[in-house]
Amino acid sequence: MPEPKPKPKPRGRPRLPKGEAKGKTVQVRFTADDLKQVTAAAKAGKQSVSEWIRSILIAAIEPK
Repeated sequence: MPEPKPKPKPRGRPRLPKGEAKGKTVQVRFTADDLKQVTAAAKAGKQSVSEWIRSILIAAIEPK
């Protein structure tokens, strides 16, 4: 009788531990010029575009 084949490894990124994953995604459209400015600002702050947008939005909604 032939040996069973081993299960292939799952594809994609492994799941993050509970509580570390972000909850929801929001799609936003930018003009080409706006995206260039956002990308430049994120790069200047040594952040990804997502991190930069998130930090700006959170700062805008935090009570002062």
